[in-house]
Amino acid sequence: MKFAVQLYSVRDHIENGNDLLEILGKVKEIGFDGVEFAGYQGISAEVLKNKCDELGLTIVGTHLGLDAFEGDNLNKTLEFHKTLGTKYLGVGGAPHSTFEEAKNTADVLGNANKEAEKIGMNTYYHNHTEEFADLKDGKTAMDIIGEQCKLEVDTYWSFCAGIKNSEYLVEKKDKIALIHIKDGKDHKPMALGEGENDLLDVVKGVKAIGLDWVILENDDPVPTGLEDITRSYKWLKENF
Repeated sequence: MKFAVQLYSVRDHIENGNDLLEILGKVKEIGFDGVEFAGYQGISAEVLKNKCDELGLTIVGTHLGLDAFEGDNLNKTLEFHKTLGTKYLGVGGAPHSTFEEAKNTADVLGNANKEAEKIGMNTYYHNHTEEFADLKDGKTAMDIIGEQCKLEVDTYWSFCAGIKNSEYLVEKKDKIALIHIKDGKDHKPMALGEGENDLLDVVKGVKAIGLDWVILENDDPVPTGLEDITRSYKWLKENF
């Protein structure tokens, strides 16, 4: 099992490009095998790829805005990420509150996925809690969006929606690109083992479908991003 971290978790340490390059080294020192980006601070794909290669970090994925997959932006997005060397590129969230919004998000990511597949990549969608609500005829936003692209299941927000993660991961195994492992309480994210998520059920699901990567994320790290992900990394090593 390999562990990556969504760099949004350490955003309090990143104010510019130099900070981003420095934080890559720090997450490697903690023990992580890979990263999922959440912005590039103006650094070129070539520089980021070379830095990650130098450190031995795999670029597992990235979160972009939905507009990065639309119109003229799509070719630029694909070119950048082909150079970056990641297999997956996705969004951390997009309009999904109505059937029409979810269908539009699905169409954008689906059209982009057709182009991405031509160069060995896939697009994916990262959920929050609301995407598991019934929108129309028993279909949720996750169902609608998942018809046209891959999914990145955030296992804390799914837990908050009443989903049993081990069963859901098995049910959707052919659609899942990546997962976020996250803990929390009362809809407030926390370091692993410090909240109420059934994390061992997540472990069970991950092992059942044979995922290669588990990505750590914490939206609200305490007291700092690096300290928080260090505690969570210890939990990962002890429980996988």
